[in-house]
Amino acid sequence: MDRGAYIGSSPTMAMRTVDAAGLAIGDDQPPRIMGVLNISSESPYKPSVFNSPDEAAEYVDRELIDEGADIVDIGLESANKKFDVLSAEQELNRLDTAIETLESVSGDAVFSIETRYHEVAEAALDGGFDMVNDICGFADPKMPEVCAEYDVAVAKMASPPDLERPGAVEDVDDIYDALELNGLTDKTIIDPAFGGWSEDKTVEDDRETFRRLREFRGYGHPMLVSINRKNFLRSVAGRDTEGALPVSLAATAIAVERGAHVIRTHDVAETRDAALIGDEFSRDRLRDSLNDGVAVEELDVTTARAGERHLDRIDADTSVAGESVTRLIEVTGLDPADRNQVATLSEETPVNCVFGGSDKTLILVGTPSAFATLTDRLTVEAAPLDAVGERIRQTCCDEKTYAG
Repeated sequence: MDRGAYIGSSPTMAMRTVDAAGLAIGDDQPPRIMGVLNISSESPYKPSVFNSPDEAAEYVDRELIDEGADIVDIGLESANKKFDVLSAEQELNRLDTAIETLESVSGDAVFSIETRYHEVAEAALDGGFDMVNDICGFADPKMPEVCAEYDVAVAKMASPPDLERPGAVEDVDDIYDALELNGLTDKTIIDPAFGGWSEDKTVEDDRETFRRLREFRGYGHPMLVSINRKNFLRSVAGRDTEGALPVSLAATAIAVERGAHVIRTHDVAETRDAALIGDEFSRDRLRDSLNDGVAVEELDVTTARAGERHLDRIDADTSVAGESVTRLIEVTGLDPADRNQVATLSEETPVNCVFGGSDKTLILVGTPSAFATLTDRLTVEAAPLDAVGERIRQTCCDEKTYAG
């Protein structure tokens, strides 16, 4: 893919804006809510399941669009791994109901078809749909071709190159790599894939993905998350699906603060409010277009790994990722001799050491690379302080050694 080609109102910005049938999705826009309708009797969330186009359209108008959904995502089959995957022909047999539903809806929204097959996507776009939600992440290599030809937005969920294994990627680094499968269109929205799509994916896999959500902004494409009532959230509070709305809303606000642009949900009104809270209290960052195509943007980086993603996006030297963030570490309880030794060793590194008013307190300020250098010296030259050094390394160095 062309990592340097950006679109939208700010063509040189790191984070592009995607136009989904007139709906702008990106950093300069409010968080977008994707409501869900299922044309599938197998779906586990029964309130969103309909077989009658008229009843489905009424639900879309009343429970989705009127409650604040910007996008309506219509699924033709269940994501439940207990059921067999439908073929493209079987999905096409259900598509008529979805198209008839669109024709009966009175409200205004962007309509997305959830599918893994390019044939279904093309038929849906011909039938009036506005965008595609590919749950197999371009495992069908013709999918990006269809979406580019029709010039539509497409949500791409991270998956292996297998049409029967949507979202079956566990390790976070593998998820990131899976999103590169068959490239990205100019209007791709990435989805790191949460939930029980595979037997192998664990609750902790999803939690680690959520913790590292900012890293996926390194693609420079808007991000969609589907976390509504997911098990990795329910299990934190010990809730079943019915009682999981509060944890979903808490996670929604966090996801938006961490850079998510689209939230897919069955609980539209509540999720909209939570997303707006996350957006309101996100940290303001520099983002501006100047004259002659020049633009400046502060990247959303809080860890060296996230910095590495952005460097990789522009094919830059990723070894400097350890200099992309600064950490402040307070150390208390040291006797004067140990405190002075830490201060002396820090003078030989880029870490700044500041004494507090107490003779047992100091604050260390530096990048992951700087802390890696300091902790090496604490271990080698100040053995009694090796436990302090090891703990700082675990906290500040993103599980990598960024020493020069």
